[in-house]
Amino acid sequence: MANTSSGRASFLDNLGKVYAVYTLGFLVFFALMALFEKLGGSAQAIGIGFLLFTIAIYAIIGWLSRTAQVDAYYVAGREVPALYNGMATAADWMSGASFVALAGGVYFGGYPYLGFIVGWTGGYVLVNSLMAPYLRKFGCYTVPDFIGTRFGGNTARLMAVIVLVVASFTYVTAQINATGTIAAQTLGVPFEFGVWLGLLGIFICSMLGGMRGVTWTQVAQYIVLIIAYLVPIIWMSNKQGFGIIPHFSYGEAIQRIAELEAQYGLEPALEAIKGVSVLVTPQNAPEGKAWAMVSLAICMMAGTASLPHILMRYFTTPSVRSARRSVGWSLLFIFFLYFSAPALATLSKLQLLDPNLATSVIGKAFADVSNLEWVKHWSSVGMLAVADQNGDGIVQLNEFFMRPDIVVLATPEIAGLPYVISGLVAAGGLAAAMSTADGLLLAIANALSHDLYYKMIDPKADTRRRLTVARVLLLFIGAAGAFIASLKLTGILGAVAWAFDFACSGLFFPLVLGIWWKRANAAGAIAGMAGGFLAGTWYLYMVYNGLMDPWWGIDHIRFGIIGMPVSLIAMVVVSLLTPAPDAETQAMVDEVRIPGGKTILAATH
Repeated sequence: MANTSSGRASFLDNLGKVYAVYTLGFLVFFALMALFEKLGGSAQAIGIGFLLFTIAIYAIIGWLSRTAQVDAYYVAGREVPALYNGMATAADWMSGASFVALAGGVYFGGYPYLGFIVGWTGGYVLVNSLMAPYLRKFGCYTVPDFIGTRFGGNTARLMAVIVLVVASFTYVTAQINATGTIAAQTLGVPFEFGVWLGLLGIFICSMLGGMRGVTWTQVAQYIVLIIAYLVPIIWMSNKQGFGIIPHFSYGEAIQRIAELEAQYGLEPALEAIKGVSVLVTPQNAPEGKAWAMVSLAICMMAGTASLPHILMRYFTTPSVRSARRSVGWSLLFIFFLYFSAPALATLSKLQLLDPNLATSVIGKAFADVSNLEWVKHWSSVGMLAVADQNGDGIVQLNEFFMRPDIVVLATPEIAGLPYVISGLVAAGGLAAAMSTADGLLLAIANALSHDLYYKMIDPKADTRRRLTVARVLLLFIGAAGAFIASLKLTGILGAVAWAFDFACSGLFFPLVLGIWWKRANAAGAIAGMAGGFLAGTWYLYMVYNGLMDPWWGIDHIRFGIIGMPVSLIAMVVVSLLTPAPDAETQAMVDEVRIPGGKTILAATH
């Protein structure tokens, strides 16, 4: 990871050994924390230890990956092997929404939330078949770089930058939101302060090394987050009698939950306690109707194939073939978590409901439940409440309030597991949120510094100035994201869904048609980006603020279904009504689709 060629070559040749030692070291640290707990160590000390240890490792990687080379800063020198790029992409993808919020959504909302899982996973099929190999062949640094070069002119490039910034900034606020939640749980600080602590860790990873630093940090973060996600599931499943691999056997748990819910009865939460009753239902819950699930999955799939921070990961591979292979590795590593999220939600819910389990709270005396350490802990940071609203002294199903965003983080405590598991989960959640936030902030800063500043404002800027601008922008964008996150305007999943909708409304068809339709031109691309983005944004504003009723049941987390058709129609019609691209551009498009040969933009950056 050093700046010298020999140092980089040595590191790349020994990647397996480096990360094997890292994984072993992390497991040894976990064992030491478990021993510390047995010797009487405090829960807060264990949580702080996990966060400080993992952030220190990420900081060391970021420092060792520092670079002053443009190619290394923007695309990691295009030298990341497919396996490790797949792992880094999975970490980039396993955001706070996936790690922290998704299982909570399934916990409260049930199967409709599987629309997120289907869409986010299925989107990689689109990435592999329509996008990644061809963008890598093109050789661009950023998504707007492809748009600007493919269609020509600064207007198309600027429009792509605007869509990228809006989508990525919306997404990054959700990740900083997740870091605030984790900091509040682990350190016992207010959420509003926690978001700034999380942001500091994010800067450590991405400021000095750019994409190179982020890549090798994300590989390390994936190892932490997947261990942290799977260990509580395996432990809980074994305790509940479903074996150490519950993914194929927890159907009985679902049936038991349905029986218990019918037995207890689930009444609407009362409004007796202001500011508490809203915790009982996840924000932005998807409907359970078939069209609603399909439309949600479509938006998430197209958004996956349009999000710049994901597409950028495939610019870092050595070849087109490596880009395609790394998509396959990405899917495998993502599968491990997404296949596990429903199991975690189910087993956690059973822990609270089943009177045969020592950890159940529903049906127990209110005084006993309110005195549980984990209930007091999460109540103290405003994430949970128990309210005896009917005065019978027994906790009913609709008298236990918990924010969906804490289900995964609270599961080890709910299940009565050693607190070292809670520290592990907190470290995993932080790794997930930080890895995605790193990629998003880098996507925004790189687009603004490369496409706006270098390509449009100061084409003569030297390397030092370009990287300085990128780093300064990173600071300002991160600070703005932390400020917006601290306002808690929406839940984590809601903000993430908006980001996917913004991206697919403005970028999906300009990217797809830019690769697959030679006749697409600059006027059509501008019309497609502007028309789709504005139509989707208008629909979001009108529906979210109650100014009009949803069309065809499309609520505000699916507004991409409105934006995408507008984008497609506008791009096709305007392209056909205006002159075709010149012969050179059309030949370039033909060359992009050939899976071998030289990179098209190799000599232009």
